[in-house]
Amino acid sequence: MNSKVPVVWLTESDVTELVTLNDAIDALEVQLRQLGSKRAFNVPKALASYGEGASMHSLGSCSLESGYAGFKNWVFTRAGASALFAMFDAADGSLVAVIEAAALGQLRTSAISGLATRWLAAPNADTLALVGTGSQALTQAIAVALVRNLRRIQVYGRSPEKRAAFVRRLAAEVPCEVIESTSVQAATEGADIVTLVTRAQEPFLSSRMLSLGAHLNAVGAILPANAEFEQDVFERASVLVVDDLDGVQKNSREFITRFGARGDWSTVETLGHLISQGKKRPVIAPLTVFKAMGMGISDLAIAVLALERSRERGTGNHIAKAQRSALRWELPEHV
Repeated sequence: MNSKVPVVWLTESDVTELVTLNDAIDALEVQLRQLGSKRAFNVPKALASYGEGASMHSLGSCSLESGYAGFKNWVFTRAGASALFAMFDAADGSLVAVIEAAALGQLRTSAISGLATRWLAAPNADTLALVGTGSQALTQAIAVALVRNLRRIQVYGRSPEKRAAFVRRLAAEVPCEVIESTSVQAATEGADIVTLVTRAQEPFLSSRMLSLGAHLNAVGAILPANAEFEQDVFERASVLVVDDLDGVQKNSREFITRFGARGDWSTVETLGHLISQGKKRPVIAPLTVFKAMGMGISDLAIAVLALERSRERGTGNHIAKAQRSALRWELPEHV
């Protein structure tokens, strides 16, 4: 280990200065191609729930191509949440960076939807239905707008006040028409792309709400108790793609209900494998579905880009690397 090279601490503002959402989509494509060709791997997500709606999470990954490994750890509660990403040199095990990871998490969560849309939505898709108006919704919409020339975005959220405010905010950010919808059915009518980003505990989207040839991004329900779409969506889907199969098998209520613990998952493909194989959307595709649960390589993709740019620009705070220290103890006096 080179103890003279300092560890870089990147704040939330450092991350947003160093990496745009455009950058994040492209960085994810590079790392997912490596994942699909087995030059990178994920460490399965650890999840524990406690108290009233609180949860602890940890997930990791390693990219042999870029030479880094890392873990993101976070705790979510009703009172707030925080996350940190610890990044290591994969060759010598030394800590190279600690990154405040709220913005990093939002970048990768939105970017994965943009990347899935790039590969799975029809090339001429121009209408997005966005269901959910929470903290992730704005960048989810923009990620799709970065990979498709959108003509219209149709928005639904349960709260009329929040929905109206969100529509005004989104309309100020995108060069297309933004429409407030009063139901899920109205929002999805005629939509080529549908993005679900909610914390719904019961499914609310059925296959009859989806247009022929539509692409569905289901990214909101990441806990085993939650679900966003009905089981009949699987009956229509010609392509089923997930970010991480292990994560979906353990934590996606929709997919677990469909395939079971011992079912045949052979029809479910990972986005990394699809990208590494260069597999395009089929010419005839009644419905494509992408389910994201979150995976370590997505965080690492953004972290690698942020670290490399911080080194190029000389930004971030530097802290000394840890030095080994001898343990101490005090034995009791014996009579």
